[in-house]
Order: sequence, then structure tokens, then C-alpha cells
Amino acid sequence: MVALLAAGGFAVAGCSAPGPAEVTFYADGHTINTTPVLSCDYSQKLAQPCSAKGDTQTLKVRPGKPVQISVPGEVADAPWQIVYEYVTPQGEFKQSEPIPFTSLDRYAYTVTPPTPADRISAVDVQKYTAVLNAETGESGLLPSDVWGLRLEA
Repeated sequence: MVALLAAGGFAVAGCSAPGPAEVTFYADGHTINTTPVLSCDYSQKLAQPCSAKGDTQTLKVRPGKPVQISVPGEVADAPWQIVYEYVTPQGEFKQSEPIPFTSLDRYAYTVTPPTPADRISAVDVQKYTAVLNAETGESGLLPSDVWGLRLEA
């Protein structure tokens, strides 16, 4: 009887909906898997189509060290981009230009600080979705999910 209940539990667990896509960050010898911190649904007319989903994760990284990013197929099969922030040796925060990926087959990217003395302080991965404005007939790309990572010294 216990074996049947256990088997039934596994069957039910196997039928549950998959969780949100996870993006993996690797920096300075540490790895972390993250779920979206922001998700947007443009399929309905909502006053606020985006909602916060969780806390931004944190890793430690020394100056000059890169951050490697690995995205699942769900992200790689859509247009996506990376934006990062870094700190100069003088303590000045600067933001990168967006780094877009539209080839629909890019699963990884390594963010390298502009100089060996700079330290990456934040990385955002942004997945985009095509949205059609029913009133104007215009279409465009809008962010649908955002994964965030903050890096500390």
C-alpha cells in the first residue's frame, strides 16, 4: 500500500507544470541559477502588464573577473539582450550599452569588465516578445521576462 501511494505521488509530481525558466550565472568560482525577477504579459489589456516575481540574487566577484551567462532554450529561441553595470576603481558606476542577441541560437555569453581594474556590479538578462497593438496595427518587441544578478566585492 505504501509503495502504491509513493508511486502515485511521483506520478502527480511528474504532471505538474514546469517552473519558470532559469538563467545560470557563473562568476569568480561561484554559480547561481535564477528565476525571473520581472515578468510581463501583454496578451490582455492590463493597466500593469508587468509584475515583480522574486528577489535579485547576489554573487561575489573581484575586479577584472568576467561573468558567464547561460540561458535555456526558452530564452535563446527568442530575441534577448544583456545590460550590465560596472564600477570603476574611482567608485563611479557606469552602464553598458545593450548587447542584443537576435539569431535565436545563442545560449551563452561572457560579460567582461572594460578594464582589469573595473568590477561588474550588476547584470540583467532581458527576454523580448513580439507584441501587436490591435488599435494601431503596429508591432514591436517588448521585454517579457528579466533575470537579474547583483555582484558584490
